[in-house]
Amino acid sequence: MAFDAQAERNFKVVGTRVARPDGIDKVTGKAAYGADISAPGMLHGRILRSPHAHARIVSIDTSAAEALAGVKAVVTGADLAQPEDEGFADVAINCLARDKVLYDGHAVAAVAATSKSIAKQAIRLIKVDYAVLPHVTDVDAAMKPDAPVVQEGRALETVPAGMSQNVTTHCQFGHGDLDAGFAKADKIIERSFKTAATHQGYIEPQACMASLGSDGRGEVWCCTQGQYMVRANCAAVLGVEESQLRITSSEIGGGFGGKTSTFIEPVALALSRKAGKPVKIVMTRDEVLKATGPTISSSMDIKIGMTKDGRITAARGELRYSGGAYPNATVDMGAQAAFAAYDLEAVETVGWNAMTNRPKEIPYRAPGAPTSIYAVESVVDELCQELGLDPLDVRLLNAARKGTLSSYGPTFNDIGLVATLEAAKAHPHYTAPLGPNQGRGLSCGFWFNFGGNTCVSLNINDDGTVGVVEGNPDIGGSRASISMMAAEELGVPYDKVRTVIADTSSLGFNDITDGSRVTFAVGLATIEAARAAIKEMCRRIAKIWDIDEDAVIWEDGCAKPAGPNAGTHPPMSLAEIAAIAGNTGGPIAGHHEVNADGAGVSFGVHLCDTEVDPETGATKILRYTVFQDAGKAVHPDYVEGQMQGGAVQGIGWALNEEYIYGEDGRLQNAGFLDYRVPVASDLPDIETVILEIPNPGHPYGVRGVGETPIVPPLAAIANAVSRAAGVRMTELPMSPPRLLKAMTG
Repeated sequence: MAFDAQAERNFKVVGTRVARPDGIDKVTGKAAYGADISAPGMLHGRILRSPHAHARIVSIDTSAAEALAGVKAVVTGADLAQPEDEGFADVAINCLARDKVLYDGHAVAAVAATSKSIAKQAIRLIKVDYAVLPHVTDVDAAMKPDAPVVQEGRALETVPAGMSQNVTTHCQFGHGDLDAGFAKADKIIERSFKTAATHQGYIEPQACMASLGSDGRGEVWCCTQGQYMVRANCAAVLGVEESQLRITSSEIGGGFGGKTSTFIEPVALALSRKAGKPVKIVMTRDEVLKATGPTISSSMDIKIGMTKDGRITAARGELRYSGGAYPNATVDMGAQAAFAAYDLEAVETVGWNAMTNRPKEIPYRAPGAPTSIYAVESVVDELCQELGLDPLDVRLLNAARKGTLSSYGPTFNDIGLVATLEAAKAHPHYTAPLGPNQGRGLSCGFWFNFGGNTCVSLNINDDGTVGVVEGNPDIGGSRASISMMAAEELGVPYDKVRTVIADTSSLGFNDITDGSRVTFAVGLATIEAARAAIKEMCRRIAKIWDIDEDAVIWEDGCAKPAGPNAGTHPPMSLAEIAAIAGNTGGPIAGHHEVNADGAGVSFGVHLCDTEVDPETGATKILRYTVFQDAGKAVHPDYVEGQMQGGAVQGIGWALNEEYIYGEDGRLQNAGFLDYRVPVASDLPDIETVILEIPNPGHPYGVRGVGETPIVPPLAAIANAVSRAAGVRMTELPMSPPRLLKAMTG
């Protein structure tokens, strides 16, 4: 749906900072999250998990657990279906292992009991006989021909013959003559980089309550980023039809991509089917970190050539990502994003995914992009240092813009990279003085943004209020932004509109909340639904006024004659039309279903100042500024929050956060005491600068904003730290011991 010229008007609702519709419930504790749901006769579920990184399951003896008083059901992988589809099959064996356990924390069996303590006791009574197998947790080691094989026969046809069976995905993007490009360069730098896996770090652990009767009908209440996805996965894993299941999403205490899959819902349903009662499962933090899926770990090689005046002549990257114990395609997105910020004549990116004995990788805001862009932007910064060039001017010289053939294939339309770079250059932060042991870094960031399948229903109530029903859980303020766009289009006050999230039986299919798609795609569908309702209201008023339908226009929330020739009828407001709806044809509603495209790519630029303690290697973030093109900031508070939140998560990723595995393949830091996320005292005030370059694919010019902010921090911080410490850092996180070792040689 193309950008609407009318959107150049002065918006009355969109762009303001209205009150959050969920604010009062959340600060008063009234909001119901996944763990808050309960039912009469409810049982408590608990899951037994593997203590081994890789092992064959010889036998499982559940008899002692089943005999324990208060235990109502015990299930293993044998109680789940074996879907033919590989994606659903992976979900099934990840929920409950069958023949092998593939990582430390892999679920093996589950119990449902009348109390939490009995369930915990019962888990300890289950006896599992394991035959321990060799394991591999490092991506480079996993790609060696003699590496332990995590799963056999999972490679796609694109993977060349003769490689380790752990290598499942191969991709390649680019254009131009690399040899000729590198020959033109005055300076070439080639470096290797490594990044550790990090977790999304949401505060609320996965939780659900499920009920599945003997008639095959079931219900699930859960915290998720996509109730329709949960329905599909549960139906496949339980062997029931999707129409038999109703999934209701609760309030969500953070997701960031980490709740775009299912881990416990099929297990709770299987237990409920056996026990005949509702079953509730709430994961512990240890389980969340061990089993719900962090982002990828990576190993990368980057080679870039540059002339002495700053022109990039050629660039090549090779990315090796580990998606855990299952195939995944995150490396495709990392490879496409790596050089997207640059207008290059010769570029190539090659990507590989390798399975390791780690939990299944789950998206974490712009999956794949932060790591690849970290490596690329680090080499660009080092070239600027070596050639004595201003790093911002170099990026402006090479920046992608409208008409650029991107490094991954498409030609860009209207994009905001140059505008964000110019805003960063003009900002006081860029020229502020630095002290001893301090450094300034910057990085560009990129994300594709998604559209996808979306369904919205908009209802005009008799009292003139408006109800919007959409199918995407609100993880970033979408209820406010959707209500604002509905109010804007209808010409009514924001407080007259209420948006609710439907369960899977109340609305048509919607894709999951991911990829910064919701404000774009659901907003687009909401605008179209509002326009459908407006068309119907104008039709009815035309009939009352006895004039042609096209002689009635909608303006400022009212139906009006289009001009003098249409008569002198007084305007009729939405509320007045709603009040007589029963006499003019019945309820008034608008609906829209769409597989939205045209989401419009997103660019951002981050500036970061750091100070490094030369005696301890500790890094302090002194100042941080985020510049990003939002297309149109529907609710600036939420947009700023997304920009700040992504920066904070990137700071943790760059400096402290990492999955640490021992030689036995077991996770060593499965808790927030040892897995250290940033706290308020670690952070400065994060400044934000919103730019608005309209997205041609949305009637209001909206672009998604949630993914891009996590992309630049890794490189911006690494560049600042490298300059402050006087040594180029090539491994994340840059923890004090690692940084001190690099500084002292």
